Amino acid sequence: MRPAFLFLSSRAADNISDHSVDASLAIELIHTATLLHDDVVDESDLRRGRETVNYKWKNLISVLMGDYIFAKAFRIMADAASIELIRAISRATERVSVGELRQIEETENYSLSEDEYLDIIADKTASLFAVSCETGPILNKRPPEERKRFADFGEKIGTAFQIADDLLDFVGEPEATGKEPGNDVLTGQVTLPLIYSLRKVNEASGREIVKYLKSSKGEDEDKFTRINAFVKENGGLDYTFRRAEELGEQALDSISGVGKSVYYDSLTEMVRYAVSRAS
Repeated sequence: MRPAFLFLSSRAADNISDHSVDASLAIELIHTATLLHDDVVDESDLRRGRETVNYKWKNLISVLMGDYIFAKAFRIMADAASIELIRAISRATERVSVGELRQIEETENYSLSEDEYLDIIADKTASLFAVSCETGPILNKRPPEERKRFADFGEKIGTAFQIADDLLDFVGEPEATGKEPGNDVLTGQVTLPLIYSLRKVNEASGREIVKYLKSSKGEDEDKFTRINAFVKENGGLDYTFRRAEELGEQALDSISGVGKSVYYDSLTEMVRYAVSRAS
């Protein structure tokens, strides 16, 4: 999706360049490297419905493969001969690491606020979307305000995409998502559906749910069924979907000055798809 947003936003604003492919490759490789490392941290067996590298060939291979892909990405970036692009992608990569560390730090922190959650996913996920959409203006040496406009567009899209992804942990089908529902919530990841639902109930009810989440009592399937019902009853699913939709519309508003074209229309459809996956 990141390369798709890079190409469509660049074409829509007449910002395509000889190095657009290099930049898209570098960004997608960085994303892939983070997934390899994520699977080690999460001890995951499946990624998109297939066995993970760490499951098939152990953590050592997964870590080294991720390191190799990171190195490859930065080598490709150097070929683009743009210091500004290297700076932007390096900053985005740094933000991804910060977001991942924050997510680990906040595991089972059921007092996490919505703003704190949004900060984490902006770093962890939205940063690479933002730099993807900023790449066109960077490579074509556009004014700072145009760079910022497209970076803001990508940031909002990336945030909406991650919100929708977190919603899929509650409502997604394994055949489509490649993982069992409830995986995030059962491993202590605190996401928007749960944050909102805990905020809606009184203190005693919230304490009871948190105590249940922290207990090892019961089968995972039964545990998730209860938490999913709690979130649904208290409007967490509907609220989360609305927030993703709002961010998608805000993203499109930020580039409303771009002229109509087949590329802009496709970009709009991509935004709607990123949000509607969890509808």
